[in-house]
Formats: sequence, structure tokens, C-alpha cells
Amino acid sequence: MKKIKALFLIILTVVVLITAAYPAHAFDKDILISDYVEEFSLKTKCSAVSVAIVQDGGSELIGDADGLYQIGSLTKAFTGLGIQKLIGGGIINEDDKVSKWLPGFTAYYGSDPFDITIEQLLTHTSGYTNKEVDYPSAQDDMTLMEWADTINRSSLSFEPGARYAYSNVNYNLLGAVIESASGRSYKEYMETEVLLPLGLKNTYVEVLSENVSIIPGSRLGYRHSFAYEIPVVPGKIPAGYFYSNAKDMARWLQIWMGIADIPDEYKDLVNRVKENLGDSADYYSGWELFENGTIGHSGGTPNYSSRIVFSDKRQIGVCVLTNMNVAASTDSLCDGIYTLCDGGNSGNIQMDVWTVFDMIFSFVTVVGLLLIAFSICIKKRSALIVTELVLIILLIAICVMIPMIFGAELGTIIITWAPYSFIGGLLMQCAAIISIAIKLWIIK
Repeated sequence: MKKIKALFLIILTVVVLITAAYPAHAFDKDILISDYVEEFSLKTKCSAVSVAIVQDGGSELIGDADGLYQIGSLTKAFTGLGIQKLIGGGIINEDDKVSKWLPGFTAYYGSDPFDITIEQLLTHTSGYTNKEVDYPSAQDDMTLMEWADTINRSSLSFEPGARYAYSNVNYNLLGAVIESASGRSYKEYMETEVLLPLGLKNTYVEVLSENVSIIPGSRLGYRHSFAYEIPVVPGKIPAGYFYSNAKDMARWLQIWMGIADIPDEYKDLVNRVKENLGDSADYYSGWELFENGTIGHSGGTPNYSSRIVFSDKRQIGVCVLTNMNVAASTDSLCDGIYTLCDGGNSGNIQMDVWTVFDMIFSFVTVVGLLLIAFSICIKKRSALIVTELVLIILLIAICVMIPMIFGAELGTIIITWAPYSFIGGLLMQCAAIISIAIKLWIIK
């Protein structure tokens, strides 16, 4: 009996020592991450998620490692590195005026003309904002240079250099500068001077080959995922329309974490970018320094969302690619996976604004149907009038407030960005207004 007790104590001691040396998360980290990704998919209704994790020099891929996603504004770091290559080669300078490379280009703040610099574009301090109504994106058939002409002589929202305001305009203009300074198309330059030297064989400026696997984009509607594709416009690519996969994003993380085998010239460019990220909230060349010391960026197009974060100090990097525009939830998933890799607790998946919209306007659609039935059954004129007035006021408020909040025209929000339930809800609300109006006319 004593021998059994002694053996039990020895086993218990070994278990305690192992548990102390290897915390619980070391055993179940992969399970936790897998469950976390599943929770994300259930909450967002996103049909495809791919994750790249770099830790302790190695990489782990979750989901479809080869399927291509649009990576949204993660593209900006590629455009930024293309500019750094030109700066490192002595072709352009950060202090150069944009007008040096785009002759005749200027902007106005008030009545005063201003020459924006390359540095101001790299740091989002140019005076442009992301308000589509003020600075429209390129149309389907526009080249970068044609789009730049449409932005020329625009009125800025603040004096260049005065403050920070994130804007896709800045990086699309940097794409135009690349074309002018290199004498090549943006696509050709980025492929030969950035993607090929860095060994990024599965990252594309444009996808023209039928031999690649693209994970179709999707759009939310009535708590379901619907296939949704939009054309990739050349004039928008430098700010947010590269394609890549989890395999290449793992290598991209290793490049920025300093553990990939790349030419020394590019190591110097990478280090130069990171040296310009000294304080929390600093933004430079397509990267932002966050409060917890990580460097990263988020991305979102109408049918994809993405996020990347890494830490040189902790030697942890995570990239999440998804095929639905649920940017806030994608950010939450990526940050949570990073925290799990670092030994912490992931926290809950944050709800995205479009998910909230989908819930609200799914409800609005149902209410609209009920109000149509109400208008058929109810004969009390006063109740119909009150209901009609409330519906009209709500419809006007939605049509006025939503464009103000998102800085885009209502048509663009309805057709391109919002869940299908937003369209359905508005149409059902209009149908209810018309139905009640007809009933009021009948019982007059």
C-alpha cells in the first residue's frame, strides 16, 4: 500500500511539474484557435476563413492555404514597399512634391494651393479623407493616371501635414507616382521589383490566369452568406485590391519579422519602415503601430476582409483572410488568435457594423410585411395616419443619416456595401408606406 501511495505521489508530482512548465494553452492552443475560428464563422455567417500564424520561426496555416482572397488595405504595405524601393534607389525622395511626378497636380485648402509631399501620402497626413462623396474612387474603366486627373485640384479637408486622416486616395496616388517615377505600369513594377524578389509567388496585382484558385467573395443578407463579386478597377488597386493566400501571407509576416531569407537591400527597406513607427498610433508606409506594441493593418473590400499583426519582440505574427466584409469581426478574430499565441485569453468576437445592420434590417423587413397586413385589416384612420407619418420620418432619417455616417452616397451603400437585408428592409418600408397610403385613399 505504501509503495502504491509513493508511486501515486511521484506521478502527481511529475504532472504538477509538467503543468507548471507547459501551461494549459500549450496543449490546447490549436483547439482553442480552431474553436475561435468556428465561433467567428457562426457569428458572421462567413463561409471561408484562412489563417496564417508565424511563431518561433515556424508557420502554421489554418483553412484553405492556397485559395486566393482580396486582401483589401493590406495592399498598402506592398505599395509602400514599392515606394521605399524607389527611395532606396535614389529615384524619389520623401520630400518630393507629388507635382514633381504628376505634373500640374495640386490641391487646395480654402483658397490656397498646396503641394502635397510623398511623405504626407505615406503617413496619411495629406489632407484627403476617406469620404467617397468628397474624393470619388476610380470608375470601372479608369487607369491610375486617369483617376489622378479627377482628383487634381480637389479641396482638402485640412492643411497638409496638420493631422492624420486615413484615405485610400493617398495610396492610389502613390501608385500613380510609382508609374511616373519608374516608367512602368504599376502592375509590372510591383511584380518585378517587389513580389518576385521577395518570393511571393501567390500574390497578385491582378488575377488574369485561370489556373489559380480564387475563393469567391460574399455578401451578408438575412443572416446568410451570398456569393458576391465586384470588378477590380485598375485605379483602385494600389490602395486595396491585391490578391494573396495564407501561404504567401505567412511569408510576408516572416519578411517583416526579420526571419525570412530575402536580399539585404529589402531587409534595409523593411527596417527603415519599422524605424518610422516609434510611437503608438504612428502610421507609415502601409503599417500602423498599435498600443500593445504590435504592428499591423486591417483591410476590407465590399466582399472580403482581412487583418495582419506581428511583433518583433514576441516573434509572433498572425494574418486572417475572410471572404466577407465583416472587418471589425475579422480584426477581433486576428487579435484574439494573436493573444492566444501569446498565452492570453482571446475574448469575444466583436460584432461588425454590417452584422448589426443585417439584424436590424432583417427585423425591419418583417415589420414592413406586418404593417402591410396591418394596413389591409385596420380601418381606423387615425392609427393609419400615425403609422404612415412614423414610417416616412424613419425612412427620411435613414436616407439622410446613413450617407453622413459612412461618407458615401446612399446608392453606393445600398448597391455595393450594405447587406442585402438593408435593401430589402428599405423596399419593404417603402411598400408599407405605399400600402397605407392606398388604404387611406380608399377609406377617405
